[in-house]
Amino acid sequence: MANTTVDPHDQWFSSALGGLVTGSGMWYHGILAGFTRVGGYLGGTWTPPAESDGPGCVGDGSWPALIGRIEAVALRAAAPSTRPERREALLALLELWADTVFADPTARIRVGDARAEATAVRDARGATIATSWPRDGRCGVLQVWTGDAAPPEFGGPVEWVDAPRGWGDAGQLRRLVETVRARGPMPWRADAGGRLAEATGVSRAASALLLIGNAGGINTLPRMEPDERRELGLGAAELEAGFDELRRLTEIDRLEVFAGVLPDDPADLWEPTGPDALAERIGAAWVARFGRTIPVPEETLAVLAELDHVTLHTPAAQICGAFLAPDTHPLSSVDHDPWLAEGLGGVYCTSEEQGVRWFEEFLKSLSGALPVIYAELPAGDPVRAGLPALLEELRARFDHPGLLLGAGYTARMRDSVDRLRELFGDRPYVGPIPLTTATFDDGLTIASIAEPTERHPDPSTRLYFRPAYYTDDERSTLLREVASGGAYTRDVVDLIRGDWSRRAADRIADGALPVGGYECDPAVAAPETVARVAKALSVDTDAAALYLQILVLERPSDRRVRRWNGWNAARHKRAVAALETAGVVVADKRARAGRGIFLPGDWARATHKWLWPMEMWKARLLGVQVIGDRVWGRHTWRLTLPELFAHAWEVVERGDGPA
Repeated sequence: MANTTVDPHDQWFSSALGGLVTGSGMWYHGILAGFTRVGGYLGGTWTPPAESDGPGCVGDGSWPALIGRIEAVALRAAAPSTRPERREALLALLELWADTVFADPTARIRVGDARAEATAVRDARGATIATSWPRDGRCGVLQVWTGDAAPPEFGGPVEWVDAPRGWGDAGQLRRLVETVRARGPMPWRADAGGRLAEATGVSRAASALLLIGNAGGINTLPRMEPDERRELGLGAAELEAGFDELRRLTEIDRLEVFAGVLPDDPADLWEPTGPDALAERIGAAWVARFGRTIPVPEETLAVLAELDHVTLHTPAAQICGAFLAPDTHPLSSVDHDPWLAEGLGGVYCTSEEQGVRWFEEFLKSLSGALPVIYAELPAGDPVRAGLPALLEELRARFDHPGLLLGAGYTARMRDSVDRLRELFGDRPYVGPIPLTTATFDDGLTIASIAEPTERHPDPSTRLYFRPAYYTDDERSTLLREVASGGAYTRDVVDLIRGDWSRRAADRIADGALPVGGYECDPAVAAPETVARVAKALSVDTDAAALYLQILVLERPSDRRVRRWNGWNAARHKRAVAALETAGVVVADKRARAGRGIFLPGDWARATHKWLWPMEMWKARLLGVQVIGDRVWGRHTWRLTLPELFAHAWEVVERGDGPA
């Protein structure tokens, strides 16, 4: 039965319930009318019309997860940051929910999955309804009764699961709605968020979101309007980092973490101790479900969170967490034994647990995170201090014989079975799941090629490799030669095992910098080179240090330079003026540069947000790929920054500098 009834509140449910239900595009129409029919049918007060045999589906059918977990909805309805139109929609839903059997603690409720043979059945004992549309001949079902005998059912046998029961009886729901309408939203106290952050280890932004019943999962942009986040005292970037931190929670996680956190009398939320008590209960629920993490310094989190190419794969807080506790964090301390399975378009790497996918995504994030943590965090920062130990843990993971990672695809991508057999031998890959796709396994590399289909008309060639056997032997040389694109994970294995990572880790472990000093600041990282530059250019050490930064660093924006060097604007301005007087830089305004002085010569622009524009001379120095006048890659790290500062100045001294 289609939900066509229009209610002005319906348009707000997709955003108001974001992260708590799935199928956000299906929560715009007929929501309150649908719940009215469901409640009426289960309670015996509504009978379907002749053309229908049940109440129909509401939204995408994921709403039964709210039964016994309605507190997240109630908390959002009371939160001070919730926009008025969304608040009214949530209050209307809670009022309606209070009139259903879901708010009756004596009702017996269970959910399951059944053959889609009907949409509803009811008798004097109770009722069973379909809660979702059929998929592959099956649908979600929900059953309600109050007596000893179970009600009729359809599509059996059904593996029933009792729905949780907890806070949210009719009286509590009505009391909360009445209090919000009489007194306005509950009070906000930032210090309560601070206590929640301290108790759980999550960031200030994530704790603020938890206190308003928002544990992430909202995919619409903007996730919050400016007035909503200002109510919480959060900046736009900080808010995004908070959502990113919580993004790996499931919908059930986001409901369960709020189960049991509201007081028996909802009006207690408005008492002076209400915010503190709420923070304490949410903190206890969070720790019970996820454990307590080591807090990440907010300044550190901000540095990582602004890098979209890093946080695309792994939340910044998770990355930092692995550096803080590399020997215990699940991203770095757990060995994995994945295998190959078949899907649309070819084979893929899988496992019974989610961790193997997150591990590979973490490795991809490290290609951008490792250099930033080494270079752009100060000495003494706990995340930076954990880099040497993290690298050791990851090298141990790579030595595990059962680890299998993606290695991209072959140079032509449409290679033939005969060619792959010639390269990798006749032996097929053997795993726990038999494959119909042709595979060739030389012990290090597994090559697979899927036959064309109507949906995928070209053969799909994919490569996988076992890092434990990836060395300098003939098989490894072959893999490096054959793999063309998509070899991101293999490149990270090379990076982590490589000489640059070891030398960077040694500098951190040896305490080469004073506490608070940055590797990006040549005045502390390469003072001898700074002295040579100052003498040659007849400038002071501030100007010499700035010149080296403009020569070498990918993103020497004014904001970053001042942070690294500990300068105020006036000191920075004096250094800029000295370089202009020396004639070694040119003043200009260029898109996305964030600075006002540049090396002379051609400029390479960057149109992708994950790449940075720079001087052509610098791109050649850093090994950054440039096609035409556009940047197509990032710095290939082979030298530590002190080495790179010295090398760049040597290039200038011999007459090959920018011009």
